[in-house]
Amino acid sequence: MFDYKSKLISVEQALDLVADGDLITVGLGANEPPAFLSNLHHIADRVSDVTISNCLPMVAGDYLKEEIFTKAFRIETLFSNQLMRKLAHTGRVSFVPNNLHFVGSKRNAHRRSKIMISLASTPGENGRTSFATGNAYEDRIGAQAQYRILEVSPNAPKCYGQNYLEWDEIDYVIESEACPCTIPALEPNERDMKIGQIIAGLVNDGDCIQVGVGGIPNAVCQSLFEKRDLGVHTEMMTTGLMDLIKAGVVTNARKQVDVGLTVFTFALGSAQMYDFINENPTLFTGRGENVNDPYVIARNDNQVSINTTVEVDLCGQCCSESIGSSQISGSGGQVDTAVGAQNSKNGRSIIALYSTLEKVNNLTGETEVISKIVPTLRPGAAVTLSRNDVDWVVSEYGAVNLRGTSIAERVRLLTSIAHPQFRDGLLACARELGYLL
Repeated sequence: MFDYKSKLISVEQALDLVADGDLITVGLGANEPPAFLSNLHHIADRVSDVTISNCLPMVAGDYLKEEIFTKAFRIETLFSNQLMRKLAHTGRVSFVPNNLHFVGSKRNAHRRSKIMISLASTPGENGRTSFATGNAYEDRIGAQAQYRILEVSPNAPKCYGQNYLEWDEIDYVIESEACPCTIPALEPNERDMKIGQIIAGLVNDGDCIQVGVGGIPNAVCQSLFEKRDLGVHTEMMTTGLMDLIKAGVVTNARKQVDVGLTVFTFALGSAQMYDFINENPTLFTGRGENVNDPYVIARNDNQVSINTTVEVDLCGQCCSESIGSSQISGSGGQVDTAVGAQNSKNGRSIIALYSTLEKVNNLTGETEVISKIVPTLRPGAAVTLSRNDVDWVVSEYGAVNLRGTSIAERVRLLTSIAHPQFRDGLLACARELGYLL
């Protein structure tokens, strides 16, 4: 019988371990430790240059208040969001370029974490303790961290798979009553549904899918209810995928590996979804370095990856994480899943976007409509998916397959799914760039 109390410490004792210049890695998304982060500001007067490494941060602790943050902390984020964008102007938030399946190994190669801490379920009888909602990099970072601390909560789900630490791998445990952070399910709008229906037309019965979260991915899920025997091998478990499983659309019966199992790296969604994944034997939570490995993804035939992007240029380069040089999200698993799907037998990678965006002109105050299919990416834009790796591209005006095409062919194809008011201009720019005669 393991000795639980031997490793139990208070939040204050865990914070006492933090010193100047330390690197603390926290769990991804809903694995962030709420009690630890909500009390982190209490040490701001005694430490300096403590770096928090996060990915899709969810806990809005007081340590993120600018007057506290700039005094003591820095952040290196693997996936930016609104919490990070609010602090970008301080110069103390820096993005870490990455593909998710390499995060653990590459971060360890760069620098050892002093502390790895994640939200976790209560230990089992043998002391095995599961990370709450997944294992994107938590155990890999923990393997080299000086201290592995788990914030255990009876309200955290217990997922089956490769998402746990054995008791002898855990240095300390703190307790809380925290629930994993949730995100609202965005109700798809008319354009989302149009794109979702087009994408659903590219998905066949028996395909194995990967899909993310947001208006377009939610619309895709809502458009798949007429399909049969879908499989799931995905980076992210979502509320939309849960609905498909509950409806019997997802059976995983036709997969070549992990038959009968829905495989994912991490979960993020509603409280109902966390209840669904708790001790669910039909779900398998794998390590990010495995689930997101393109070679592992490709082992299932008919793998379909479905991702979104910010803008696409006429060569097919996809910027999915920044607006110019301003980081708004991250690469995440887009490259992992897109390349994996294309290496799958009969696999397909799909990139979706609106054809246009409405934007307020800062000089005139007027609302302008701009094309998201562009001659060249705006200055400073990050190329998330290279033109070498793009496959299907979908807007509300249709779907085009760029696999194996020349630049001249891509210009014609991408222009055909741009908003009609921009098509002539795009063709004219293509001629100026030398893409067309």
